[in-house]
Amino acid sequence: MTTKRSDGPIFGTDGIRGRALEGWLSPTAVEALGRAAGAVLGRSSDGSEGKALIAHDGRASAGPLQEALARGLAQSGIRATTAGLLPTPGLAWLTGSRPVALGAMISASHNPAEDNGIKLFAGGGNKLTDAEQAEIEIRLRDELDRIDPDGAAAEPPLERDDSLRSAYADHLVALGSEGDPLDLSGLKIVLDGANGAASSVGPDVLARLGAEVTSLHCAPDGLNINAGCGSTHPESLQARVREAGADLGIALDGDADRCLLVDERGELVDGDAIMTIIARDAADRGLWTDQRIVATVMSNRGLHRALAPSGIGVHEVGVGDRQVVEGLRSEGLCLGGEKSGHIIFGSENEFIGDGLLTALHVLGVAARNKAALSTLAAPFVPFPQVLLGLVVASKPDLETLTEFQALRARFEEELGDDGRVNVRYSGTEPKARVMIEGADAQRIEQMAVQLSETLAKEIERG
Repeated sequence: MTTKRSDGPIFGTDGIRGRALEGWLSPTAVEALGRAAGAVLGRSSDGSEGKALIAHDGRASAGPLQEALARGLAQSGIRATTAGLLPTPGLAWLTGSRPVALGAMISASHNPAEDNGIKLFAGGGNKLTDAEQAEIEIRLRDELDRIDPDGAAAEPPLERDDSLRSAYADHLVALGSEGDPLDLSGLKIVLDGANGAASSVGPDVLARLGAEVTSLHCAPDGLNINAGCGSTHPESLQARVREAGADLGIALDGDADRCLLVDERGELVDGDAIMTIIARDAADRGLWTDQRIVATVMSNRGLHRALAPSGIGVHEVGVGDRQVVEGLRSEGLCLGGEKSGHIIFGSENEFIGDGLLTALHVLGVAARNKAALSTLAAPFVPFPQVLLGLVVASKPDLETLTEFQALRARFEEELGDDGRVNVRYSGTEPKARVMIEGADAQRIEQMAVQLSETLAKEIERG
């Protein structure tokens, strides 16, 4: 559990993430992170000094990591309270609705149980600015050299407050009761909690709104998070919806900021289809002054086609929730998201992506229209799309890879306006992702394989 020094960035696109209890996620490094984050984010004049909130998903490594983080925060004069098992959006909302200096979510989202991560929120529940993140990185490197194990052990224990989870559940129920109250009576819903952060609060919220809930993969044991379940593996949910004759299924990921749905036939409804449903409903009801949503370059072109008849445009941004949030803020828009099911609502929800809230929005559309999920999702007809993940030993600038770029240009010319190529490195894993979209499924599969092989060989040659 030693800390491996690195000259590269510590924070990825979604906080610090890696193998649990190793490297920058070793207890020593996380304790130093607590001191650094406390020093940077604890500066405030609004009365929030001295307090922080922590939450975690269903990983076994959460215990030692939150204890280490709390020790470091305490050494910066900040007392931490843990909400225990709670979704990332729940922690973000609590951080924004309470007088605290910062929040820290311990989760690796959709990654396997052996990984973990830490995502920080500033006071108000806001994502870190680039400047705050950079300053924390600088301080963290310095703090590693100033560790005081004896002093750290003397710090007070981490406090736990189970009422925080209840407050978040009450918040979601209240949102479902605004305007036309959301009555789910008579609906049979299967909820796949990915053995993660929403395993308790998710079924509770749906049941309180009147649904007959079947809980699937809502029993975290520390090792089973995302294991063949949740939004990354919805097959068992699809089967259960069919077997139970349910009205729909909800698939969350490990920290419950993502949501995919399954219709009454057991067919998957992804993030692009979910945005189609919510945006078309908003247009029909005249809710938006600016008829646009934010989507990433990974969203299917079928999304653009499905929205066009309703007069809805798409503001396209790079991959990642930070890019989506920035697009929403800069353009003043109300809805954005990713194909993966990470749907983010605008300022009215403090730009927080919340899987359970996303499901409630779609359930509201279904209730108002008295329509089945398959009917609501029907306008979205995706172009064939191939996405391949490639493990890489390094991540050289793609523009410097001449063979790869030449092949990519040839494929883009062949696809023309009826397709596109997107290649990027993962911000959280040692992978490259090759996505090709086009009208001919067999041809784009061939293109994706050939492009991936060329990329792998050129990276290997260095």
